This record gives sequence, structure tokens and C-alpha cells, in this order.
Amino acid sequence: MEDKQAEKPRVADHLANERTFLAWIRTSIGVMGFGFVVVKFSLFTREISFALGATRKMPEPGYSHLIGIMLVALGGLIIVFSYFRYLTTQKQLDRGVYYHSDLFAKMTTLFIFLVCIALLLYLVETR
Repeated sequence: MEDKQAEKPRVADHLANERTFLAWIRTSIGVMGFGFVVVKFSLFTREISFALGATRKMPEPGYSHLIGIMLVALGGLIIVFSYFRYLTTQKQLDRGVYYHSDLFAKMTTLFIFLVCIALLLYLVETR
């Protein structure tokens, strides 16, 4: 009977690990979606202005293409790193130990913040 009680927290820990992995997957999809929007937004504004008969030439897309590609690449990296983190945590839980590391979250946060700064500078430059 004690063995079954000891297994319950382990099962819950593994399920929590899986939920965390799926949360990172959702995050990566969101980041990639945002990157796609950033890349396509300049194209969209050009098409709309052309359809509305704008006489003024639209500014060049500038860095939006590069920033969008960086966001899509970041989303792909988040998927890969979150999978390795999931596997590492799974192995640790199987051994009965867990070593917390927030390096992945810190690096992702820093990179998204830097992209945010780049987008802000781009928007100020092209206003």
C-alpha cells in the first residue's frame, strides 16, 4: 500500500512536467505567430495603400523582415530547448531528484525583450 502512495506524487510530477512542456510549446507557437505577423505586416500595409490608391510611396520594410524572422527562429529554438528540458526533467524525476534551472526562461525572456526594443526603435524610426 505504501508503494502506491509513493508513486502518486511521481505521477503528478511527471504530469506537471508534461504540462510545462506543453506550455512552452504554446509559447513557441505564439512567438512564431507574432514573428509571422511582423514579417507580413509591412507587405499588408503596402497592399492596402495600393488598393486605396495612395499616391505617397510607402517606406521600405526596414528591419521588420529581419525581426520577424528572428522571432520565428526563436519560436523554433524554444520548441527544441523545451523538449530537451522536458527529457532532462523526466530523467531527474525518474531518479528521484530534481535540479531547478531557470536559465532557459531567462534567455528566452532576454531575447524577446531585445526583439521588443528593436521593434520599438523600428516603429519610432518609421513613424
